Amino acid sequence: MIILTRLNNSRFAVNPDLVERIHSNPDTTLTLVDGTTYIVTESMTEVIDLMAQYRAKVISLARFHDAGE
Repeated sequence: MIILTRLNNSRFAVNPDLVERIHSNPDTTLTLVDGTTYIVTESMTEVIDLMAQYRAKVISLARFHDAGE
């Protein structure tokens, strides 16, 4: 999960695997595969970076787990 901030400054977690697309026009809007949309304070670049970090962490944990078996 990645942590994002809504326009009212409330924070929430979203599964980045469910993000279908991200728009920045000027607010950053995430659209999930089920059609749900969220407007967030983070920039498109920040959201993409958070998604990349999440995926890198998942891969790292999977490699660590495989090495321990």
